[in-house]
Amino acid sequence: MYASDPRYRSLGWAWVLLCLALALHVTDEATTGFLDVYNPTVIALRAKLGWWPMPAFEFRDWLFGLIAACVVLLGLSVVVFRGARWIWGFAYFFAIVMLLNAAGHTLATIFGRTVSAVTFSRPAPGFWSSPPMAAAAIYLLVQLRRTRAATHTG
Repeated sequence: MYASDPRYRSLGWAWVLLCLALALHVTDEATTGFLDVYNPTVIALRAKLGWWPMPAFEFRDWLFGLIAACVVLLGLSVVVFRGARWIWGFAYFFAIVMLLNAAGHTLATIFGRTVSAVTFSRPAPGFWSSPPMAAAAIYLLVQLRRTRAATHTG
């Protein structure tokens, strides 16, 4: 298919929107002390469960990693605009993970804690950018579904 195909244009813009929402979310987390909540949560879960798959981070490594991820994801927008089918599974994964991420920040804000030992004043770090990120994730899911239906029917 061609990049001028409107089915892929809409999908591409949905992808770009979620990438920009993620970049906004990273900025929100970096400026509101996200690691001050995240790292103690990881440590508490390791102490309670004996093993936890998420790492603790130093600010510089965490921020560099997320900036690099945002750049790579934004770079992949070219592939999405071209309608490459191989990226669709990853796009579903990306949208669902970002939706769950936004839900996590929202729930942490509601409860004022992540685990019983890690409390914070509300809202949770990263909360303010969670609604736009959730909306962008839902929009990408909708565009993926529309594009899939359009390619199967036409």
